[in-house]
Amino acid sequence: MQIRRFNNADAAETSAMITETLRISNVKDYTPELMEECAKSLSPEKLTERAGWMHFYVVEDGGSIIGCGGIGPYWGKEDESSLFTIFVKPTEQGRGIGRSIIETLERDEFFLRAKRVEIPSSKTAVNFYKRFGYDHKKGFEEPDDEGIYRLEKFR
Repeated sequence: MQIRRFNNADAAETSAMITETLRISNVKDYTPELMEECAKSLSPEKLTERAGWMHFYVVEDGGSIIGCGGIGPYWGKEDESSLFTIFVKPTEQGRGIGRSIIETLERDEFFLRAKRVEIPSSKTAVNFYKRFGYDHKKGFEEPDDEGIYRLEKFR
């Protein structure tokens, strides 16, 4: 298993892995219709666009992409960053791949320069992120108007 920076040739496979994860893992907490909307927003084209302004990584094992995650500036700020698009293929969950992604992102320059890091989290992933020291932003434990749980970590 290796974690490396995303390149445009990874876009279709990464998008397909994300879609599979949304349909299998995240659909337990959200409607299938909402998961399909999320999948559209993480199309190969959208992932390529994201990789243009964030540091986006993929996890590859046996020639297949089994996970991904990104980190970028929080609304262009130099001292705040955000984690984005963290997914692990359902058949690979529970093997420490998510932990490896978080560790990689927390070694990235966007993390190291930040005083605060935010994660827009799904309900599915809140407890996972809490294990790494992220907590509800300003103590607010409910999702926002978009259904997103805002978590943060101060450094």
